[in-house]
Amino acid sequence: MARTYLAGALAIALSLEFGADVARATDGEFGGECVMGLALGKDIKTDCSVNTVYNGKTYCFGNETAKSLFLKKPEEFLTQAQIFYSSKQPPQ
Repeated sequence: MARTYLAGALAIALSLEFGADVARATDGEFGGECVMGLALGKDIKTDCSVNTVYNGKTYCFGNETAKSLFLKKPEEFLTQAQIFYSSKQPPQ
């Protein structure tokens, strides 16, 4: 039983690592800006090397601390980030 659990955990860890490599190859949502920066009303460009995939979308962060904070309340921070990001976009 423990072997099955460990094998499953290892498979998940490897797939997450592979997914992170793929995510780094993209710009991410919000033009690659730090989601937490946007949620706080700031523009922080990133290289998207620190990122997470949430609901099928890649979000970038300026550092691991920002990512950890985001993961505690992702919906709340995404709403705040979207409001600020949208306010900077030209009307369509």
